[in-house]
Parts: sequence; C-alpha cells; structure tokens
Amino acid sequence: MSTSPVEAGSHVELSESEFRDRLRELPPSAKLVAKVLETDQPLSQGQLVDESLLPDRTVRYALNRLEESELIGSRYSFKDARKQVYYLNT
Repeated sequence: MSTSPVEAGSHVELSESEFRDRLRELPPSAKLVAKVLETDQPLSQGQLVDESLLPDRTVRYALNRLEESELIGSRYSFKDARKQVYYLNT
C-alpha cells in the first residue's frame, strides 16, 4: 500500500507546465514510467515492468515517487480487482 497523500481513485488535474516541472525533479526511472503511461494507460505494475523493461522493484520505486509528486493516480482494475492500475494526472 502507498503512503501517498493522494487516495486511490482520486484524480488531480495538473497543467502541462506544472506536470513537467514536477517530473523534471524525479529520477530517470520515474520519467520512463511516466512516458510509458503517456502512450498507454491505465496500466498495472506488471504491465509497466513489461513495457519499460525495468526491474519490478525499480518500477515500484518509480511509481511511489510519481505518486508522492501527485503525477499519477491509481485505482483498482475493472478486469481484476486484486490489481491496481496507474494513470497520469494530466
């Protein structure tokens, strides 16, 4: 579970410039995960691992950093309620 101030299912809209400013401060892995989500969303953590070719723990770290910066949101998957899917807050 994430300790992010953003609750699962909530959606915060950010302007393009604010999104880029926040993303600029994050590590390269978080930038890559955001880029993958930009082309195809929502995606589960496993799908992000497959698409980004990053290790599972690196994707988990990137997702935590993106959530802390409120750049992504998450919700439970409609296909599999055991999984969370992630999307950009743009």
